[in-house]
Amino acid sequence: MTSTTPPKKILIAEDVESLANLMRFLLEEEGFTVETVPDGEACLLVLGTFKPDLLLLDIMMPKVHGLEIIRIVKAFHQTRNIGVIVCTAKDYKTDRDRIEALGVSSFISKPFEPRAFVEVVRNFFSPDRVTEPHAEVLRQPLNRATYQPQIDRVKSRITLWGTRGSTPVSHPRYIKHGGNTPCLSVQAGDAMIILDAGTGIRELGQWLLKSPVRKVHLFIGHTHWDHIQGFPFFAPAFDPGFELHIYGAAGFGKNLKSVFQGQLDQDYFPVQLEDMRAKMEFHVLKDTSVKIGGLEVHWEFVNHPGAAVGFKLVSGNRSLAYITDNEFLEGFTGSPVGLTRNHPSVLPYRPIIDFVTGVDLLIHEAQYTPADYPAKITWGHSSLSNAALLAHLGEVKQWIITHHDPSYDDVALDENLLLTRQILDELGSSLPVSHAYDGLDLLL
Repeated sequence: MTSTTPPKKILIAEDVESLANLMRFLLEEEGFTVETVPDGEACLLVLGTFKPDLLLLDIMMPKVHGLEIIRIVKAFHQTRNIGVIVCTAKDYKTDRDRIEALGVSSFISKPFEPRAFVEVVRNFFSPDRVTEPHAEVLRQPLNRATYQPQIDRVKSRITLWGTRGSTPVSHPRYIKHGGNTPCLSVQAGDAMIILDAGTGIRELGQWLLKSPVRKVHLFIGHTHWDHIQGFPFFAPAFDPGFELHIYGAAGFGKNLKSVFQGQLDQDYFPVQLEDMRAKMEFHVLKDTSVKIGGLEVHWEFVNHPGAAVGFKLVSGNRSLAYITDNEFLEGFTGSPVGLTRNHPSVLPYRPIIDFVTGVDLLIHEAQYTPADYPAKITWGHSSLSNAALLAHLGEVKQWIITHHDPSYDDVALDENLLLTRQILDELGSSLPVSHAYDGLDLLL
């Protein structure tokens, strides 16, 4: 004899449409009659007309919270016998305790395993079902192993060891940004590239002694004191286990080796260049780029007294430009708003704009405020407004300001950063900008 028992009816209250559709599909495959609603208000309206045998209820529902729906369902004679199974991502004991106290049949924790979900619903309609409220937690594991990422300490690690311009400083007012003069390292595999040898290189040298790296490539942007004054204290230079290659542009008054020898003259320093035991070679930058391991180092002349260059490092599809001494738009004290690449004041600087265009990270100075710059014209450094225009016209992805003036303490630099962001906003740029500080670590 064929059974005439109508199929059980289930109402699904779930605001995530794709999840509601999945639940509906699974239950209709089992022969249930199913309706879905997207919010708590619709749930209460449909309860009276659809008259379900079971309500599958998400707790975090729009318009009417799931807990309030349970209270209403259990409060009225017409609906109190409707079964309620809470299907929620909130799997906290305090929430389960509150829900159980309202007379809920079971729990299904999201995300769930489809077969286990169907089994809980089947069990609800089983004649042998336990009638007391109970919790069945069916959370499907989101992953099989605990994700424990580690910082990549080898591939394209960038560290700023010195970020102060002109002269080192030391005072509690400079703690946040630091007081060492320029030095940046880029490590990619076994390749160690150093840009500039300011006082920050002393601490880098101590770190290198403890590392497996023994071949070092040092690029000097120019030979003013703040970019070489840390070299006599660079410990690897005294270690015979190190190989040290030093690169600089042509055009200095002396060749590069003579500059370093003169710095270590016995009238200035107790140890001479000849006493340094590392294997040391000096190279003049001739080609437009140097390849070291998986990195390409490009260079370009910048606007600074003497022979000064900026560098661009390229690794695969990632790039970094590092320019510490560059008086962009020399003598320009007006507003940068409205200036384009083809403006007469900008055209002479197109090579440096093209050099930085599109880089993922620009580390570039902005040594003077617009108010201070008029008294510093021809000193070889940019106002923060002119530097902001360079970053904007170059369409760089991120800008970190370095080579901080020694007269600006932490409070002043924080104010400068706010002003820089305001100027970028006036230029119509959403470029992320921040300040470099000694010890800043980045991944390229």
